Amino acid sequence: MKIELAPKRDIKKIIALSGFVVLLGYAGFALSSKATKDISASQLSFQAVEQSNLDIYTTAYGELSSAKERLLTAPAQGKVSEILVRPGTKVLPDTVILSLANPRLEQEVNAAKGQLAQQQAQREAFKFEQQSERLNYQGRIADIEAEIERAELELSVNEDLLNLGVSSKIELQRAKLSVKQESKKLEFEKKKYAQFIEMQSYQLTQRDITIKQQQAQVALLTQQLDDMQVKAGISGSLQNLNIELGQSVQLGQSLAKVGSDKALIARIRLPQNQADQIDINAPVIIDTQKGFIKAHINRIESVVSNGTVLAEAIIDGELTSNARPALSISAQVFVKHQQNTLHITQAPGLRPRSKQAIFVRNKADALQQKEVTFGELSQGKLIINEGLNKDDEIVTSEVSKYLAYQQLNIVD
Repeated sequence: MKIELAPKRDIKKIIALSGFVVLLGYAGFALSSKATKDISASQLSFQAVEQSNLDIYTTAYGELSSAKERLLTAPAQGKVSEILVRPGTKVLPDTVILSLANPRLEQEVNAAKGQLAQQQAQREAFKFEQQSERLNYQGRIADIEAEIERAELELSVNEDLLNLGVSSKIELQRAKLSVKQESKKLEFEKKKYAQFIEMQSYQLTQRDITIKQQQAQVALLTQQLDDMQVKAGISGSLQNLNIELGQSVQLGQSLAKVGSDKALIARIRLPQNQADQIDINAPVIIDTQKGFIKAHINRIESVVSNGTVLAEAIIDGELTSNARPALSISAQVFVKHQQNTLHITQAPGLRPRSKQAIFVRNKADALQQKEVTFGELSQGKLIINEGLNKDDEIVTSEVSKYLAYQQLNIVD
């Protein structure tokens, strides 16, 4: 009996074809299994998309700063003899921060006071001299007035004698001339006296001016000497101290800086891309970690630094208990009012100004993966630019491990 065997290569082809079919089936099964997956409803939490008018705020960071600052400088050359207050200490306007010593300045003050006393004494002596000269003038005027009375009496006698025929006319004329001469002399002397009084007034004024100048010099030097006890000048706290004990300082050299700790402002750094949209007087809500403070934008600088623009905000509300200069803060700054805006409350994993894949519940009560574009985050509200509609329900629970699937079936 003759038996014929099939060729070996036919068996190999059949095996290879079978393997290819198995691989193809497995690939199809794998693809179909990634297209959908079941997920328990207990794992899910949802949030509906809302649409309303929204005030857009931007988040900024900065620090509180003193609204009033005072730079303390050296009133004169001197040496630091005593330091009474260190940075961080609360101070009042009369609090002495440090003491400067300058023996030469003390000598100048004493010399100026001595010169002032001398000038004042000379003025008093000059007043007595003037009074004496006025009395001399008044004596001469009195003598002339007496001569006039004598001449008038002689004139009267001559007139009577002439009427009796005893006196001559020439004697009468001499008497009249004497009265006239003495009257003119009196008038002239009174004019001289008036001018003399005016001249004395100017002389006294000149001395008064000299004394006032010296008084101003004494006051300046005395104030410089008093200012060697360097005082805070305002209520607040000592922010920095630029000198050391025993150090020599020059006139006008910076010594320290004092800043108010009750009157504060906020210096905040606005994002460059939103700074142009923010108006002066825009409302600001400052977060100090121990509460919120109301404020408003007072000034916006034009210089851009590291992608931010520095702005200054005036405090309107009461300060929190931890408010102090240099305290780091965050702030919500009003940008604009936006109408009919789609938004959700921010949930973990949802980032502002990004495009993300999220799951949305569809009409079949399944979860469908969608690409969503998010906009700004404003006071916890995340704006939706594209990908969702009002009342859409999105999954806010952690489902990132299911992003490989386009659809999830909800099961009990």
